[in-house]
Amino acid sequence: MNELHARHRDVLPDWLALYYDDPLELTHGEGRHVWDASGRKYLDFFGGILTTLTAHALPEVTKAVAEQAGRIIHSSTLYLNRPMVELAERVAQVSGIPDARVFFTTSGTEANDTALLLATAYRRSNTVLAMRNSYHGRSFSAVGITGNRSWSPTSLSPLQTLYVHGGVRTRGPFAHLDDAAFTAACVADLEDLLGHSRSPAALIAEPVQGVGGFTSPPDGLYAAFREVLAERGILWISDEVQTGWGRTGDHFWGWQAHGRSGPPDIVTFAKGLGNGASIGGVIARAEIMNCLDSNSISTFGGTQLTMAAGLANLTYLLEHDLQGNARRVGGLLIERLRAAAAQLPGVREVRGRGLMIGVELARPGTDEADPAAAAAVLEAAREGGLLIGKGGGHDTSALRIAPPLSLTVAEAEEGAAILEQALRSVR
Repeated sequence: MNELHARHRDVLPDWLALYYDDPLELTHGEGRHVWDASGRKYLDFFGGILTTLTAHALPEVTKAVAEQAGRIIHSSTLYLNRPMVELAERVAQVSGIPDARVFFTTSGTEANDTALLLATAYRRSNTVLAMRNSYHGRSFSAVGITGNRSWSPTSLSPLQTLYVHGGVRTRGPFAHLDDAAFTAACVADLEDLLGHSRSPAALIAEPVQGVGGFTSPPDGLYAAFREVLAERGILWISDEVQTGWGRTGDHFWGWQAHGRSGPPDIVTFAKGLGNGASIGGVIARAEIMNCLDSNSISTFGGTQLTMAAGLANLTYLLEHDLQGNARRVGGLLIERLRAAAAQLPGVREVRGRGLMIGVELARPGTDEADPAAAAAVLEAAREGGLLIGKGGGHDTSALRIAPPLSLTVAEAEEGAAILEQALRSVR
Protein backbone atom coordinates (compact mmCIF):
# COMPACT_ATOMS: atom_id res chain seq x y z
CA MET A 1 0.00 0.00 0.00
CA ASN A 2 1.47 3.38 -0.98
CA GLU A 3 1.77 6.24 1.49
CA LEU A 4 -1.18 8.28 0.17
CA HIS A 5 -3.45 5.21 0.11
CA ALA A 6 -2.57 4.50 3.76
CA ARG A 7 -3.40 8.08 4.72
CA HIS A 8 -6.65 7.85 2.75
CA ARG A 9 -7.70 4.77 4.71
CA ASP A 10 -6.85 6.38 8.02
CA VAL A 11 -9.11 9.41 7.63
CA LEU A 12 -11.79 8.63 4.99
CA PRO A 13 -14.79 6.23 5.14
CA ASP A 14 -14.36 2.54 4.29
CA TRP A 15 -17.31 2.80 1.91
CA LEU A 16 -15.62 5.47 -0.24
CA ALA A 17 -14.91 3.32 -3.28
CA LEU A 18 -11.52 3.33 -5.02
CA TYR A 19 -10.69 1.79 -8.38
CA TYR A 20 -7.76 -0.66 -8.74
CA ASP A 21 -5.88 -2.94 -6.36
CA ASP A 22 -3.20 -0.25 -6.22
CA PRO A 23 -5.29 2.96 -6.33
CA LEU A 24 -4.25 5.68 -8.73
CA GLU A 25 -3.41 9.31 -7.93
CA LEU A 26 -3.99 11.57 -10.94
CA THR A 27 -1.97 14.76 -10.85
CA HIS A 28 -2.74 16.56 -14.12
CA GLY A 29 -4.40 16.22 -17.50
CA GLU A 30 -4.49 17.68 -20.99
CA GLY A 31 -6.98 16.98 -23.75
CA ARG A 32 -8.04 13.35 -23.48
CA HIS A 33 -5.03 12.30 -21.38
CA VAL A 34 -4.14 12.29 -17.68
CA TRP A 35 -0.91 11.57 -15.78
CA ASP A 36 -0.41 9.79 -12.45
CA ALA A 37 1.96 10.68 -9.62
CA SER A 38 4.75 8.57 -11.12
CA GLY A 39 4.52 10.44 -14.42
CA ARG A 40 2.76 7.70 -16.40
CA LYS A 41 0.36 8.88 -19.12
CA TYR A 42 -3.12 7.38 -19.68
CA LEU A 43 -5.82 7.80 -22.28
CA ASP A 44 -8.89 8.80 -20.26
CA PHE A 45 -12.10 7.04 -21.32
CA PHE A 46 -14.06 7.82 -18.14
CA GLY A 47 -13.56 11.56 -17.59
CA GLY A 48 -13.99 11.69 -13.82
CA ILE A 49 -17.28 9.75 -14.11
CA LEU A 50 -18.54 11.49 -17.29
CA THR A 51 -17.62 14.92 -15.94
CA THR A 52 -14.69 16.06 -18.10
CA LEU A 53 -17.02 16.69 -21.02
CA THR A 54 -14.89 18.69 -23.44
CA ALA A 55 -11.21 18.16 -22.51
CA HIS A 56 -8.82 18.21 -19.58
CA ALA A 57 -7.29 21.65 -18.94
CA LEU A 58 -9.35 23.22 -21.72
CA PRO A 59 -7.68 26.65 -22.19
CA GLU A 60 -11.00 28.48 -22.59
CA VAL A 61 -12.29 27.15 -19.26
CA THR A 62 -8.97 27.68 -17.48
CA LYS A 63 -8.85 31.30 -18.65
CA ALA A 64 -12.47 31.99 -17.64
CA VAL A 65 -11.93 30.53 -14.16
CA ALA A 66 -8.69 32.42 -13.61
CA GLU A 67 -10.19 35.73 -14.69
CA GLN A 68 -13.28 35.23 -12.52
CA ALA A 69 -11.18 34.19 -9.51
CA GLY A 70 -9.30 37.46 -9.86
CA ARG A 71 -12.56 39.42 -9.54
CA ILE A 72 -14.84 37.59 -7.08
CA ILE A 73 -15.26 33.88 -6.37
CA HIS A 74 -18.51 33.78 -4.44
CA SER A 75 -21.38 35.87 -3.11
CA SER A 76 -24.39 33.43 -2.73
CA THR A 77 -27.78 33.79 -4.40
CA LEU A 78 -28.75 36.65 -2.09
CA TYR A 79 -27.09 39.03 -4.57
CA LEU A 80 -27.49 39.53 -8.29
CA ASN A 81 -24.97 37.40 -10.12
CA ARG A 82 -24.23 38.18 -13.78
CA PRO A 83 -22.44 34.89 -14.65
CA MET A 84 -25.34 32.91 -13.14
CA VAL A 85 -27.94 34.86 -15.14
CA GLU A 86 -25.92 34.49 -18.35
CA LEU A 87 -25.49 30.73 -17.94
CA ALA A 88 -29.16 30.28 -16.97
CA GLU A 89 -30.17 32.10 -20.15
CA ARG A 90 -28.03 29.76 -22.25
CA VAL A 91 -29.28 26.63 -20.47
CA ALA A 92 -32.93 27.71 -20.78
CA GLN A 93 -32.37 28.40 -24.48
CA VAL A 94 -31.04 24.90 -25.22
CA SER A 95 -33.38 23.08 -22.82
CA GLY A 96 -36.35 22.50 -25.11
CA ILE A 97 -38.67 23.35 -22.21
CA PRO A 98 -41.11 26.24 -22.78
CA ASP A 99 -41.02 29.17 -20.35
CA ALA A 100 -38.06 27.53 -18.65
CA ARG A 101 -36.62 28.51 -15.28
CA VAL A 102 -33.20 27.28 -14.11
CA PHE A 103 -31.97 26.65 -10.57
CA PHE A 104 -28.30 25.84 -10.04
CA THR A 105 -26.99 23.38 -7.44
CA THR A 106 -23.57 21.93 -6.70
CA SER A 107 -24.17 18.34 -7.87
CA GLY A 108 -26.48 15.95 -9.66
CA THR A 109 -27.59 14.51 -6.33
CA GLU A 110 -28.72 17.94 -5.17
CA ALA A 111 -30.36 18.60 -8.52
CA ASN A 112 -32.45 15.44 -8.20
CA ASP A 113 -33.29 16.34 -4.61
CA THR A 114 -34.58 19.69 -5.84
CA ALA A 115 -36.60 18.10 -8.64
CA LEU A 116 -38.24 15.74 -6.14
CA LEU A 117 -39.05 18.68 -3.86
CA LEU A 118 -40.62 20.58 -6.73
CA ALA A 119 -42.63 17.62 -8.01
CA THR A 120 -43.97 16.55 -4.61
CA ALA A 121 -44.86 20.13 -3.66
CA TYR A 122 -46.51 20.82 -7.02
CA ARG A 123 -48.51 17.59 -6.99
CA ARG A 124 -49.08 17.33 -3.21
CA SER A 125 -48.00 13.70 -3.32
CA ASN A 126 -44.94 11.93 -1.90
CA THR A 127 -45.28 8.90 -4.19
CA VAL A 128 -42.65 8.69 -6.91
CA LEU A 129 -42.26 6.32 -9.85
CA ALA A 130 -38.70 5.28 -10.66
CA MET A 131 -37.06 2.77 -12.95
CA ARG A 132 -35.56 -0.54 -11.92
CA ASN A 133 -31.74 -0.52 -12.20
CA SER A 134 -31.69 3.29 -11.81
CA TYR A 135 -29.30 5.54 -9.91
CA HIS A 136 -30.05 9.13 -8.90
CA GLY A 137 -27.47 10.12 -6.28
CA ARG A 138 -26.29 9.57 -2.72
CA SER A 139 -28.57 11.83 -0.62
CA PHE A 140 -31.30 10.40 1.60
CA SER A 141 -34.11 11.10 -0.87
CA ALA A 142 -32.04 10.18 -3.97
CA VAL A 143 -31.07 6.83 -2.42
CA GLY A 144 -34.77 6.29 -1.70
CA ILE A 145 -35.62 6.32 -5.41
CA THR A 146 -32.52 4.48 -6.63
CA GLY A 147 -33.42 1.08 -8.08
CA ASN A 148 -29.94 -0.40 -7.82
CA ARG A 149 -29.24 -2.38 -4.65
CA SER A 150 -25.48 -1.89 -4.88
CA TRP A 151 -25.91 1.86 -4.36
CA SER A 152 -28.82 1.88 -1.91
CA PRO A 153 -27.58 1.53 1.69
CA THR A 154 -30.95 2.03 3.41
CA SER A 155 -34.61 1.21 2.85
CA LEU A 156 -35.70 4.30 4.78
CA SER A 157 -37.01 7.14 2.64
CA PRO A 158 -39.17 10.27 2.82
CA LEU A 159 -40.84 9.03 -0.39
CA GLN A 160 -42.97 6.08 -1.37
CA THR A 161 -41.25 4.68 -4.43
CA LEU A 162 -42.82 2.36 -6.99
CA TYR A 163 -40.52 0.80 -9.58
CA VAL A 164 -41.43 0.46 -13.25
CA HIS A 165 -40.14 -1.89 -15.97
CA GLY A 166 -38.31 -0.65 -19.05
CA GLY A 167 -34.87 0.75 -18.27
CA VAL A 168 -33.04 -2.41 -19.35
CA ARG A 169 -33.81 -3.67 -22.86
CA THR A 170 -32.04 -7.04 -22.87
CA ARG A 171 -32.90 -8.43 -19.43
CA GLY A 172 -36.04 -8.95 -17.39
CA PRO A 173 -39.46 -10.42 -18.15
CA PHE A 174 -39.95 -8.53 -21.44
CA ALA A 175 -36.47 -8.98 -22.92
CA HIS A 176 -37.63 -11.60 -25.44
CA LEU A 177 -40.10 -9.20 -27.09
CA ASP A 178 -39.37 -6.99 -30.09
CA ASP A 179 -39.09 -3.22 -29.48
CA ALA A 180 -42.73 -2.41 -30.16
CA ALA A 181 -44.02 -5.28 -28.02
CA PHE A 182 -41.47 -4.45 -25.28
CA THR A 183 -42.72 -0.86 -25.15
CA ALA A 184 -46.37 -1.96 -25.14
CA ALA A 185 -45.71 -4.41 -22.29
CA CYS A 186 -43.94 -1.73 -20.21
CA VAL A 187 -46.79 0.73 -20.81
CA ALA A 188 -49.33 -1.91 -19.78
CA ASP A 189 -47.29 -2.57 -16.63
CA LEU A 190 -47.23 1.17 -15.85
CA GLU A 191 -50.99 1.48 -16.33
CA ASP A 192 -51.59 -1.52 -14.08
CA LEU A 193 -49.28 -0.12 -11.41
CA LEU A 194 -51.11 3.23 -11.44
CA GLY A 195 -54.37 1.40 -10.93
CA HIS A 196 -53.09 0.07 -7.60
CA SER A 197 -51.62 3.27 -6.14
CA ARG A 198 -52.50 6.80 -5.19
CA SER A 199 -51.59 9.25 -7.92
CA PRO A 200 -47.82 9.75 -7.91
CA ALA A 201 -46.05 13.09 -8.10
CA ALA A 202 -43.71 12.14 -10.92
CA LEU A 203 -41.77 9.54 -12.84
CA ILE A 204 -38.01 10.08 -12.68
CA ALA A 205 -35.92 8.28 -15.29
CA GLU A 206 -32.44 8.36 -16.83
CA PRO A 207 -32.74 8.15 -20.63
CA VAL A 208 -29.61 5.99 -20.46
CA GLN A 209 -28.97 4.43 -17.07
CA GLY A 210 -25.45 5.42 -16.08
CA VAL A 211 -24.35 3.54 -12.97
CA GLY A 212 -26.62 0.70 -14.11
CA GLY A 213 -24.25 -0.07 -16.98
CA PHE A 214 -25.31 2.30 -19.80
CA THR A 215 -28.58 0.45 -20.40
CA SER A 216 -31.58 2.02 -22.12
CA PRO A 217 -35.05 1.19 -23.42
CA PRO A 218 -36.12 1.37 -27.05
CA ASP A 219 -36.43 4.92 -28.37
CA GLY A 220 -39.92 6.26 -27.69
CA LEU A 221 -40.65 4.32 -24.52
CA TYR A 222 -40.68 7.41 -22.29
CA ALA A 223 -42.82 9.22 -24.87
CA ALA A 224 -45.35 6.42 -24.51
CA PHE A 225 -45.05 6.64 -20.72
CA ARG A 226 -45.58 10.40 -20.90
CA GLU A 227 -48.92 9.96 -22.65
CA VAL A 228 -50.12 7.78 -19.77
CA LEU A 229 -48.69 10.13 -17.16
CA ALA A 230 -50.04 13.32 -18.74
CA GLU A 231 -53.58 11.97 -18.67
CA ARG A 232 -53.28 11.82 -14.89
CA GLY A 233 -51.29 15.02 -14.35
CA ILE A 234 -48.17 13.09 -13.28
CA LEU A 235 -44.88 14.88 -14.04
CA TRP A 236 -41.95 13.46 -16.00
CA ILE A 237 -38.46 14.18 -14.64
CA SER A 238 -35.61 13.37 -16.99
CA ASP A 239 -32.36 12.78 -15.10
CA GLU A 240 -29.78 14.08 -17.61
CA VAL A 241 -26.84 14.13 -15.20
CA GLN A 242 -24.93 11.71 -17.42
CA THR A 243 -26.76 11.95 -20.77
CA GLY A 244 -26.96 15.72 -21.22
CA TRP A 245 -24.94 18.19 -23.32
CA GLY A 246 -24.65 16.05 -26.47
CA ARG A 247 -22.91 13.00 -25.04
CA THR A 248 -25.24 10.56 -26.81
CA GLY A 249 -24.36 12.13 -30.16
CA ASP A 250 -27.77 11.72 -31.78
CA HIS A 251 -29.33 14.25 -29.42
CA PHE A 252 -28.35 17.13 -27.17
CA TRP A 253 -30.49 15.67 -24.37
CA GLY A 254 -31.17 12.00 -23.78
CA TRP A 255 -34.92 12.67 -23.52
CA GLN A 256 -35.02 13.74 -27.18
CA ALA A 257 -34.94 10.06 -28.19
CA HIS A 258 -38.35 9.99 -26.47
CA GLY A 259 -39.59 13.42 -27.48
CA ARG A 260 -42.65 12.47 -29.52
CA SER A 261 -45.01 13.52 -26.73
CA GLY A 262 -43.13 16.71 -25.88
CA PRO A 263 -40.32 17.61 -23.49
CA PRO A 264 -40.16 16.55 -19.84
CA ASP A 265 -41.74 18.74 -17.18
CA ILE A 266 -38.42 18.84 -15.30
CA VAL A 267 -34.83 18.15 -16.42
CA THR A 268 -31.93 17.69 -14.02
CA PHE A 269 -28.29 18.11 -15.06
CA ALA A 270 -24.77 18.21 -13.64
CA LYS A 271 -21.36 16.64 -14.37
CA GLY A 272 -20.36 17.66 -17.89
CA LEU A 273 -21.58 21.26 -17.88
CA GLY A 274 -18.84 22.33 -15.49
CA ASN A 275 -16.11 20.15 -17.04
CA GLY A 276 -15.00 19.40 -13.48
CA ALA A 277 -16.39 22.47 -11.73
CA SER A 278 -19.17 21.58 -9.27
CA ILE A 279 -22.31 22.47 -11.17
CA GLY A 280 -25.72 20.81 -11.07
CA GLY A 281 -29.15 22.17 -11.76
CA VAL A 282 -32.82 21.87 -12.53
CA ILE A 283 -34.79 23.16 -15.50
CA ALA A 284 -38.57 23.32 -15.22
CA ARG A 285 -41.58 25.20 -16.54
CA ALA A 286 -42.13 28.40 -14.57
CA GLU A 287 -45.36 27.20 -12.95
CA ILE A 288 -43.54 24.18 -11.52
CA MET A 289 -40.31 25.94 -10.55
CA ASN A 290 -42.26 28.73 -8.83
CA CYS A 291 -44.62 26.44 -6.88
CA LEU A 292 -42.70 26.56 -3.59
CA ASP A 293 -44.41 28.72 -0.97
CA SER A 294 -41.43 29.39 1.29
CA ASN A 295 -38.10 31.15 0.94
CA SER A 296 -35.05 29.37 -0.39
CA ILE A 297 -31.47 30.22 -1.35
CA SER A 298 -28.34 28.41 -2.43
CA THR A 299 -25.07 29.25 -0.75
CA PHE A 300 -22.86 27.56 -3.34
CA GLY A 301 -25.21 26.77 -6.23
CA GLY A 302 -24.57 29.33 -8.98
CA THR A 303 -21.39 30.70 -7.45
CA GLN A 304 -19.50 32.97 -9.83
CA LEU A 305 -16.46 30.73 -10.26
CA THR A 306 -18.41 27.66 -11.37
CA MET A 307 -20.76 29.71 -13.54
CA ALA A 308 -17.78 31.17 -15.40
CA ALA A 309 -16.47 27.64 -15.98
CA GLY A 310 -19.84 26.39 -17.16
CA LEU A 311 -20.45 29.27 -19.53
CA ALA A 312 -17.02 28.90 -21.15
CA ASN A 313 -17.41 25.15 -21.41
CA LEU A 314 -20.90 25.26 -22.91
CA THR A 315 -19.80 27.91 -25.41
CA TYR A 316 -16.86 25.76 -26.50
CA LEU A 317 -19.07 22.67 -26.77
CA LEU A 318 -21.58 24.40 -29.02
CA GLU A 319 -19.10 26.34 -31.18
CA HIS A 320 -17.04 23.21 -31.89
CA ASP A 321 -20.04 20.90 -32.47
CA LEU A 322 -18.83 18.33 -29.94
CA GLN A 323 -22.22 16.64 -30.12
CA GLY A 324 -21.54 15.94 -33.79
CA ASN A 325 -18.07 14.68 -32.92
CA ALA A 326 -19.56 12.36 -30.30
CA ARG A 327 -21.91 10.96 -32.94
CA ARG A 328 -19.20 10.43 -35.55
CA VAL A 329 -16.31 9.21 -33.40
CA GLY A 330 -18.61 7.38 -31.00
CA GLY A 331 -20.19 5.50 -33.89
CA LEU A 332 -16.76 4.38 -35.10
CA LEU A 333 -15.75 3.33 -31.58
CA ILE A 334 -18.92 1.29 -31.02
CA GLU A 335 -18.49 -0.55 -34.31
CA ARG A 336 -14.82 -1.21 -33.57
CA LEU A 337 -15.71 -2.67 -30.16
CA ARG A 338 -18.56 -4.74 -31.58
CA ALA A 339 -16.24 -6.25 -34.17
CA ALA A 340 -13.80 -7.21 -31.41
CA ALA A 341 -16.56 -8.50 -29.12
CA ALA A 342 -17.86 -10.85 -31.81
CA GLN A 343 -14.72 -12.95 -31.23
CA LEU A 344 -14.87 -12.86 -27.43
CA PRO A 345 -17.24 -15.28 -25.67
CA GLY A 346 -17.12 -13.27 -22.43
CA VAL A 347 -18.73 -10.19 -23.99
CA ARG A 348 -22.51 -10.38 -23.82
CA GLU A 349 -23.30 -7.06 -25.47
CA VAL A 350 -21.78 -3.80 -26.69
CA ARG A 351 -24.38 -1.06 -26.43
CA GLY A 352 -24.77 2.69 -26.27
CA ARG A 353 -24.79 5.73 -28.51
CA GLY A 354 -22.36 8.56 -29.06
CA LEU A 355 -19.58 8.53 -26.50
CA MET A 356 -21.60 6.67 -23.87
CA ILE A 357 -20.78 3.01 -24.47
CA GLY A 358 -21.30 -0.06 -22.30
CA VAL A 359 -19.58 -3.44 -22.73
CA GLU A 360 -21.48 -6.04 -20.72
CA LEU A 361 -19.54 -9.10 -19.60
CA ALA A 362 -20.95 -12.53 -18.77
CA ARG A 363 -19.48 -15.91 -17.94
CA PRO A 364 -18.87 -17.64 -21.28
CA GLY A 365 -21.67 -19.95 -22.30
CA THR A 366 -24.09 -18.39 -19.78
CA ASP A 367 -26.13 -15.24 -19.25
CA GLU A 368 -24.65 -14.71 -15.77
CA ALA A 369 -22.81 -11.55 -14.74
CA ASP A 370 -19.05 -11.75 -14.38
CA PRO A 371 -17.97 -8.98 -11.98
CA ALA A 372 -14.56 -10.59 -11.46
CA ALA A 373 -13.89 -10.32 -15.19
CA ALA A 374 -14.99 -6.67 -15.19
CA ALA A 375 -12.54 -5.90 -12.38
CA ALA A 376 -9.76 -7.79 -14.18
CA VAL A 377 -10.37 -5.96 -17.47
CA LEU A 378 -10.31 -2.64 -15.61
CA GLU A 379 -6.87 -3.54 -14.23
CA ALA A 380 -5.58 -4.81 -17.58
CA ALA A 381 -6.77 -1.69 -19.39
CA ARG A 382 -4.92 0.45 -16.87
CA GLU A 383 -1.77 -1.56 -17.46
CA GLY A 384 -2.21 -0.86 -21.16
CA GLY A 385 -2.57 2.87 -20.54
CA LEU A 386 -6.38 3.24 -20.66
CA LEU A 387 -8.76 4.34 -17.90
CA ILE A 388 -12.37 3.12 -18.10
CA GLY A 389 -15.23 2.68 -15.63
CA LYS A 390 -17.54 -0.13 -14.62
CA GLY A 391 -21.11 -0.54 -13.43
CA GLY A 392 -24.18 -2.71 -13.58
CA GLY A 393 -27.24 -3.61 -11.61
CA HIS A 394 -29.03 -6.82 -10.71
CA ASP A 395 -26.93 -9.72 -12.08
CA THR A 396 -25.05 -7.54 -14.56
CA SER A 397 -21.45 -6.40 -14.94
CA ALA A 398 -20.49 -3.80 -17.50
CA LEU A 399 -17.52 -1.70 -18.53
CA ARG A 400 -18.39 1.98 -18.95
CA ILE A 401 -16.70 4.04 -21.68
CA ALA A 402 -17.27 7.79 -21.74
CA PRO A 403 -14.32 9.86 -23.03
CA PRO A 404 -14.34 13.66 -23.41
CA LEU A 405 -16.42 14.62 -26.45
CA SER A 406 -13.38 16.05 -28.26
CA LEU A 407 -12.00 12.51 -28.71
CA THR A 408 -10.19 12.05 -32.02
CA VAL A 409 -10.52 9.09 -34.38
CA ALA A 410 -6.88 8.13 -33.69
CA GLU A 411 -7.51 8.17 -29.92
CA ALA A 412 -10.67 6.10 -30.36
CA GLU A 413 -8.71 3.50 -32.33
CA GLU A 414 -5.93 3.49 -29.73
CA GLY A 415 -8.37 3.04 -26.85
CA ALA A 416 -10.31 0.31 -28.64
CA ALA A 417 -7.07 -1.61 -29.31
CA ILE A 418 -6.03 -1.40 -25.64
CA LEU A 419 -9.47 -2.47 -24.46
CA GLU A 420 -9.59 -5.38 -26.91
CA GLN A 421 -6.23 -6.60 -25.63
CA ALA A 422 -7.42 -6.23 -22.02
CA LEU A 423 -10.54 -8.27 -22.78
CA ARG A 424 -8.46 -10.99 -24.44
CA SER A 425 -5.93 -11.10 -21.59
CA VAL A 426 -8.60 -11.91 -19.01
CA ARG A 427 -9.54 -15.08 -20.89
